[in-house]
Amino acid sequence: MNAVKRIGVLGGTFDPPHCAHLALARAVRDALNLDRLLFLPAADPPHKRGKDMSPASARLEMLELALAGHAGMCLSRLDVDRPGPQYSLDTMKLLRRDRPAASFWFVMGADSLCDFPAWYRPLELASLCRLAVVPRPGVCVQPDMHEAALPGLTGRVDMVDCAALPHASRDIVESLRAGGDVSGLVPPAVLDYIAARGLYRV
Repeated sequence: MNAVKRIGVLGGTFDPPHCAHLALARAVRDALNLDRLLFLPAADPPHKRGKDMSPASARLEMLELALAGHAGMCLSRLDVDRPGPQYSLDTMKLLRRDRPAASFWFVMGADSLCDFPAWYRPLELASLCRLAVVPRPGVCVQPDMHEAALPGLTGRVDMVDCAALPHASRDIVESLRAGGDVSGLVPPAVLDYIAARGLYRV
């Protein structure tokens, strides 16, 4: 672990993890020359309270299956194993405590950059890492869009030139509940897991 100096952090519910998550992770890893990209499933995301989510244990198992054989991509239980709610700032503080010599990139979608001033203590979060911003369909952002409200943020933003995610987990869940075919969108091992445990049934 000591040799790992450049680390990306990709959080989310991953309910379920799908092939576009993996493609995005590869693109970010390659664009930023990362040594490792951590997938951090959220146990109790503050912005999704009250919404129907699969248990954290199932999402962890699905991510383990999805990441198997993908070099440089690792599952972290950091948020799942600590009391909630989990804010990104707290997560980054813990990561930096464990790896003080590493440089971190917090991966977010362009839509999240739009909302960043409303995040919990955003400038403090940006002081602990750089923001790796990936495209979202129909969302146009600029690195300096929040400079007036958050002075200095512009210099902490890296725009990653990659394809926008063509679909979201919620689209896959809706298709599964409707009896649709999502093969090719979800890793086969994850799809087998979903079928075996009857996830996302109405």
